[in-house]
Amino acid sequence: MKMKKQIRIDVELDENHLPERVTWEADDSAGPKEASAILMSFWDKKEQQTLRVDLWNKEFTTDEMKTFFVQSLLTMNDTLERATGDKETCEGIRKFGLELGKRFGVMKG
Repeated sequence: MKMKKQIRIDVELDENHLPERVTWEADDSAGPKEASAILMSFWDKKEQQTLRVDLWNKEFTTDEMKTFFVQSLLTMNDTLERATGDKETCEGIRKFGLELGKRFGVMKG
């Protein structure tokens, strides 16, 4: 038997159509959760390209964006390594991500 799950994302916009509030909820979550930013990608197999949804609310700071971006890069790298087993390339990406985090001032070391 096939199962189907849904994730719902709601974006409240201000009068200028800028995101003010973002909430998301999954079928098996304990209710809606608020998010300040979203980076979401979909692979279009037919077109062989990535479709993206990138948004953040008006209160999201530059420092938060830097932290969010570095953490997202590092977690995407973990996914790439699990999917491909290419440890050497992923170690290079990991080093780059950590260095970027240091340059941004969002990671110690």
